[in-house]
Amino acid sequence: MDTKKDSSATDSTQPGLTHFDETGQAHMVDVGSKKETHRIAIATGTIRMKPETLAIIQSGTAKKGDVLGIARVAAIMGAKRTSDLIPLCHPLALTRVIIDFQTDPEKSAVTCTAQVETFGKTGVEMEALAAVQIGLLTIYDMCKAVDRGMVMSDISILEKHGGRSGNWTSTKNAS
Repeated sequence: MDTKKDSSATDSTQPGLTHFDETGQAHMVDVGSKKETHRIAIATGTIRMKPETLAIIQSGTAKKGDVLGIARVAAIMGAKRTSDLIPLCHPLALTRVIIDFQTDPEKSAVTCTAQVETFGKTGVEMEALAAVQIGLLTIYDMCKAVDRGMVMSDISILEKHGGRSGNWTSTKNAS
């Protein structure tokens, strides 16, 4: 194993880069000394599609079944399995996952919002983002036979609460 520091490695002394040790090697952050607090993250994302595709979703006539119902279950599963997908995420005991889908006929889109909660030592932002992505990917999977041009976008954290850094709200939706 080469122990020499890679000059392209990220300097761990840079503020905010907690997943690198002093030699620039990736590591799982030690949260052992952090206080357990109620932690909440809310994320959102949108999938745009042909109007005909949205009509199929809204009418419940997709060949594979209830698109939004299945996407809701998939999003919850995505939140629960985040640490299996993102290598340096801690496995968390989630206490609540709420998934909401809003259809927008004017924009021919579906927006997924995920609220994820735990009582623990680290936040749930990654779980909320994973839930949104998996929910939108499930919509794509279920509807790709009629619309391969669907586009997922605007995936982001809207809010986070709890922990040492306290509360944070995105300015994205402030206007």
